[in-house]
Amino acid sequence: MQSPTPLRASLLAAGAAVAALLAGSLSAGVSHAAVDNSTCRPDGLYATPGVDVPYCSVYDESGREKMGADHKRRIIGYFTNWRTGKDGKPSYLASDIPWDKITHINYAFAHVDSGNKLSVGADGPNNASTGMTWPGVAGAEMDPSLPYKGHFNLLNKYKKQYPDVKTLVSVGGWAETGGYFDENGKRVASGGFYTMATNADGSVNQAGIDTFAESAVAFVKKYGFNGVDIDYEYPTSMKDAGHPADFPISNARRAGLNKGYAALMKTLREKLDRAGAADGKHYLLTVAAPSSGYLLRGMETFQVQKYLDYVNIMSYDLHGAWNEYVGPNASLFDDGKDAELAAANVYGSSQYGGIGYLNTDWAYHYFRGSMPAGRINIGLPYYTRGHKNVQGGTDGLWGKAAASSCPAGSGLTKCGDGAVGIDNLWHDKDDNGVESPAGSNPMWHAKNLEKGIVGDYVTQYGFPANTTLTGTYARKYSSTLVAPWLWNAEKKVFLSTEDEQSIGTKADYVVDRGIGGSMIWELAGDYQWNAAKGQYEMGETLSTLMYDKYKAASPYGAKKSNAALPSEAVDVDVDFTEFKLGDSNYPITPKLRITNNTKTALPGGTEFQFDYATAAPPNASDQSGFGTKVISSDHTGGNVGGLKGDFHRVSLKLPAWQSLAPGATVDLSFNYYLPVSTPSNWTVKIGEKTYAIEGDLARGTTLVEPGTGGNPSPSPSPSQSGGTGGTGGGGTCSATAWSASAQYGGGTTVSHAGHTWKSKWWTTNEEPGKTGEWGVWQDLGAC
Repeated sequence: MQSPTPLRASLLAAGAAVAALLAGSLSAGVSHAAVDNSTCRPDGLYATPGVDVPYCSVYDESGREKMGADHKRRIIGYFTNWRTGKDGKPSYLASDIPWDKITHINYAFAHVDSGNKLSVGADGPNNASTGMTWPGVAGAEMDPSLPYKGHFNLLNKYKKQYPDVKTLVSVGGWAETGGYFDENGKRVASGGFYTMATNADGSVNQAGIDTFAESAVAFVKKYGFNGVDIDYEYPTSMKDAGHPADFPISNARRAGLNKGYAALMKTLREKLDRAGAADGKHYLLTVAAPSSGYLLRGMETFQVQKYLDYVNIMSYDLHGAWNEYVGPNASLFDDGKDAELAAANVYGSSQYGGIGYLNTDWAYHYFRGSMPAGRINIGLPYYTRGHKNVQGGTDGLWGKAAASSCPAGSGLTKCGDGAVGIDNLWHDKDDNGVESPAGSNPMWHAKNLEKGIVGDYVTQYGFPANTTLTGTYARKYSSTLVAPWLWNAEKKVFLSTEDEQSIGTKADYVVDRGIGGSMIWELAGDYQWNAAKGQYEMGETLSTLMYDKYKAASPYGAKKSNAALPSEAVDVDVDFTEFKLGDSNYPITPKLRITNNTKTALPGGTEFQFDYATAAPPNASDQSGFGTKVISSDHTGGNVGGLKGDFHRVSLKLPAWQSLAPGATVDLSFNYYLPVSTPSNWTVKIGEKTYAIEGDLARGTTLVEPGTGGNPSPSPSPSQSGGTGGTGGGGTCSATAWSASAQYGGGTTVSHAGHTWKSKWWTTNEEPGKTGEWGVWQDLGAC
């Protein structure tokens, strides 16, 4: 499978509320305590050491994002900076956004400039982000209180009216990951993310990363954003992935791109957290992540997920004119007939387990292996993909359409025969200024094609007013795939679409599985019917449908594990490392490295268990004598119609003759056959007691020394405290003794029965040690 090419062009993606103090009067000399932000930290989210991150400004005490009473799931819309109307084509401005229906806006795109700083270009009246104006356009009047104009002015103007909506600046995208567009619209291949994060020798460019991260913090503060969205396409070791113009820069750095990506996200997380602590509001950090099994195979275990508030899966562009295989742009499920997968013998190979990996459900489960469902959003395309001259298949589906030549600059010698002309309204141009064949259209145009309507807007795209359509665009639908398409039998044109039926089913999928929500590329593709003109135009039909589905939904899934895990964690580190690069990494054979950071030797026979995603079959193994075996599976067999559960549970043991001394490390050779994100929900059984591990960053766990049940250090673990430090554990009991008659506010520490305790909320006459694991008192360890 090949990675998508410039045929995708710019179509790929990629609140200053202060937390209220807990109620309750205090007496008996106990001082009032501020909000305990650690209680609001999402499960599995990295906590910057030494920083009291104001999670409670964005999250509630279950770790779920606060988005307004009628928004139980996210609806994230990408809003692009190029549909300004200044080119004579229809505009899509901030005033066109359905602000009451969505929860987040990702502004596309900013870029990495030649000085490694986040930028949208030089200020001026032609800068759409900061300088452009739209005189006479209703709703596009500038807010005179702001020192800048353009889209940023309008976004902040409307945020005043819709304060629950968060905005993020999205950096990169298909065309601006390794470069940027200058003021003349010419793309400069400067290196972008590739050189900012990774040096020529493959090492981490920490100086470049620091410069970028500092500029990102300054940028969100200056322009009123709630966070940063990174759309890096792509930090993978797979050769020729990303924009072909970047290959001379990116391919030379492939071996170090993953390490640079991880260092970038960690640095961004920490600098945003420190800025948030100073400003009293939590800044979001998110990414647009690939859904392609090919690209993810070269991204190790996607180790950056712990730094992210949530991930937006680009679960689209799964088929398109970069190759000859005709299929859906963004099917929800596999049907066991995908022609591209069949050609690669995926269905016939026992190693793959019959799992088709070009669908949204597979991509969701890949990330579910390392993240709570609620920190994942599935991507939805409001645009089409399509081929012409399709041969075979059923109404074009799973047929073939090979092109005799490829677009200039595509980097391909073999590609698909993409639809053109009236079937390619939102097209880009190749290096010679020729239309790139891709079958790319907004959904409002596709709806008009389906109804046999030539919209009056076609003249703005260079078509004459008397344009007529050839053939009939018949709507087809696969309920197995959850995918609609248009089939023009006369022209042999196949256009993959979305509409109310498919989006409604995908919204139900989000609700039923506890997923965080949906991400839309891009808002301008949505439609509505204009009865006066008798045509479909830009609108909000699909976004409104999702809003209606989500507003009555139950809260999203906030826990990584589907099972109860131990409340005590030990400092044992696990890491998957030494991945082979590019096409050499199949089967996937990293080293699993276990490091004992405790003060206690782990005896032979110590058992480790963990979960990995059902996106890979249950055939993981090792070659090192640790007896690795899958002990339970939530799904077996192929995945037609969807994976039935989330996890495979794995067990492995230190050999009976091998103990692991404090500070010691052991490696074992691990094998699996489809990519998975970082395995999680680890437990360590030492003797007769089972512990969690600190690195899982689970909510509600306490770091202890094996065998003692006590805190091994003066501070709670980051998973317990959010990295803010603490007073419990070790030494004398310095906290005030607990009193049955006293009233305690949330976050108050007391001593009782030789331990230090912290209250999670207001309480009185509840004895520490008697309220249970989920009660008001949290045990900070012996004192």
